[in-house]
Amino acid sequence: MANYKFILSGGGTGGHIYPAIAIADELKVRYPDAKFLFVGASDRMEMEKVPQAGYKIEGLWISGIQRKLSLKNLAFPFKLLMSLLRSRKIVKSFQPDVVIGTGGFASGPLLQVAASHDIPCLIQEQNSFPGITNKLLAKKVDVVCVAYSGLETYFPKEKIRLTGNPVRQDLLGVKSKEIEAKDEFTLVHKKYTLLVLGGSLGARRINELIEANLDFFEGLNMQVIWQCGKLYYQHYKRYNTQKHVQVYAFLNKMNLAYAAADIIISRAGAISVSELCIVGKPVIFIPSPNVAEDHQTKNAEAIANEDAAILIKEQDLDNQFKPVFSELVGNEEKRKTLGDKIKSLALVDATKDIVNEVEKLLNIR
Repeated sequence: MANYKFILSGGGTGGHIYPAIAIADELKVRYPDAKFLFVGASDRMEMEKVPQAGYKIEGLWISGIQRKLSLKNLAFPFKLLMSLLRSRKIVKSFQPDVVIGTGGFASGPLLQVAASHDIPCLIQEQNSFPGITNKLLAKKVDVVCVAYSGLETYFPKEKIRLTGNPVRQDLLGVKSKEIEAKDEFTLVHKKYTLLVLGGSLGARRINELIEANLDFFEGLNMQVIWQCGKLYYQHYKRYNTQKHVQVYAFLNKMNLAYAAADIIISRAGAISVSELCIVGKPVIFIPSPNVAEDHQTKNAEAIANEDAAILIKEQDLDNQFKPVFSELVGNEEKRKTLGDKIKSLALVDATKDIVNEVEKLLNIR
């Protein structure tokens, strides 16, 4: 068994970290004797999440350029230089066979250094509109794995592989878990269930929308599983006293939450979108307008343009939400069509397909 060495770099958000961990886990299954090292930004969540997953991580002193005028930007060239020097030291010391980047600040300098040392490199882009780091790296690396078609505008066509985003494998059988899931959440079996997802920290505008419409949902005979996020839980937990409402800071059994749902309201982060395609339930996307390059709106549009989900922008919620939601609840055929169409877009073997591309690079090596 070959003692391969892999460096994985990606972070800043769960959307960059969890794909990297999923790729490492699949590589570990194929190469149990392999060595792994993660490289992240020293002050971001990967420094906690990666060790929890059982992997060693090194931190770089790096951050992104602020899009507004900011004194923090004055430190950026110095941080970048220091990160390039540290990356060179890490690469020289660890001597990886392949380097994998999943986006985020730290993957920039690390993959730049690895590519300049002729180490085979692969990047994985989760969004339908690429981040600046991956756009810059695409010229240097060997392979670009993507989750959406039509990214030839941003990446060299010959390097692109359509693989999808790595997602948790326990989502594949959620349809068969509906009874177990409704029991787990002590839900009424003959009532419709709305699942609300705003990300692990929470989404202020979605939370305000749900709070304002709790009576409306009750009038539609709906029960609500509301993941409001840890930033907002103290404020919204009081609604747990209402019989048809359950408020959570975070949902640990995400597969069962999906299984219990009849309709889902969600942000449109790349991994959430990929998971929702596998789940195959009717979705209303309310993308965050406060993310780089407005990529959540572009992710949601890629699905809505296939008539596989409903997209409502934050600024349109006051006018559109109630009529759109009422129509969806009352139209069983539309719910079924949306669920079937979004499921048809799922790329369920993403992690395996990405690791197959890594293996090709090992053979080149």
